[in-house]
Amino acid sequence: MSNPSILGLIRNEVLKIHKKRRLLVVSTILIVLVSMFTYANYRQIEKQREEQGTIDWRVDLQQEIVDTQNRLASANVQDEFRQILEFQVQQNQYYLDNDINPNYPGAPTFMRVFFSQGTTLVLPLFIIVLMADIVSGEHNDGTIKTLLSRPVRRFKILLAKWMTTLLYTSILIFITAFVSYAISGIVLGWDGWTAPILTGFQASSTGTFSTDFVHTLPMWQYLLMSVGLSWFVVAAVGTIALMISVIVKNTATGIGIMMAVLISGPLLTSLGSNWDSSKYLVNVNFGLHTYLEGQAPPIDGMTLPFSLIVIFVWSLAALAYAFYHFTQKDVY
Repeated sequence: MSNPSILGLIRNEVLKIHKKRRLLVVSTILIVLVSMFTYANYRQIEKQREEQGTIDWRVDLQQEIVDTQNRLASANVQDEFRQILEFQVQQNQYYLDNDINPNYPGAPTFMRVFFSQGTTLVLPLFIIVLMADIVSGEHNDGTIKTLLSRPVRRFKILLAKWMTTLLYTSILIFITAFVSYAISGIVLGWDGWTAPILTGFQASSTGTFSTDFVHTLPMWQYLLMSVGLSWFVVAAVGTIALMISVIVKNTATGIGIMMAVLISGPLLTSLGSNWDSSKYLVNVNFGLHTYLEGQAPPIDGMTLPFSLIVIFVWSLAALAYAFYHFTQKDVY
């Protein structure tokens, strides 16, 4: 029996995933979600037209500033949420003063918002659905003994599975970009690739707001950065899911663990100011898009390089332990 190459092993993994049709299921769910969000966006535009008699973005932004200021006037607003609202007011006012529409109508803007909102939960959840049983599934269907009896090192087998995870991470990000652009473009239009986007806002959890480093980027360049950050987060989640799949032989248990990791992230983020050490947890750092948008980090001291390093270290540790467990431990 010949010793298969890495490419051959990856091909086998792709065939296994293809037979389960999970990518088709994920793509269908994605199409439904994007369609719903596109319709909601369209209805919002129509509501603005009906209530204000115009779709002028300046009028809309001014009204948003007034509404936010009214909310700030309430004594029931918590301090942490008050800082977020104050940041929104100052940021929106900066857009008005510089005559830049932060929500330029069109599919590129929809993509920007969708990737920003979907990176912390939706896209990581999709990669979990696709890859959570990449090792544990071998136990469930009884093929693990056959797999490990082949004349190929365990290290090579797991390397192929990890590279397959990265491959499907790239496929998922590509499908998300294509679907979000194609569907939203039909309703909202295709224009906006060169629209200016302001980035570089700096806000802290103590309430300070700075525009010293604000600069403009064309939408396409901002989107490349946004998609790249999304890929990094999803790849990290896929790598951690691979480790869980190696350790936990039951697929349902593995999926439950990974979902708990994802869901607890926003909860821990909201408690960040009361637990400073939580900034070293991987799921607290998944909101990378907040740095592009200039929002205040949940904990002082968190920056884009800090979060990238934390995610990378956790991913590297997860990958190293997965290889150790798979190659040194009894996985039958």
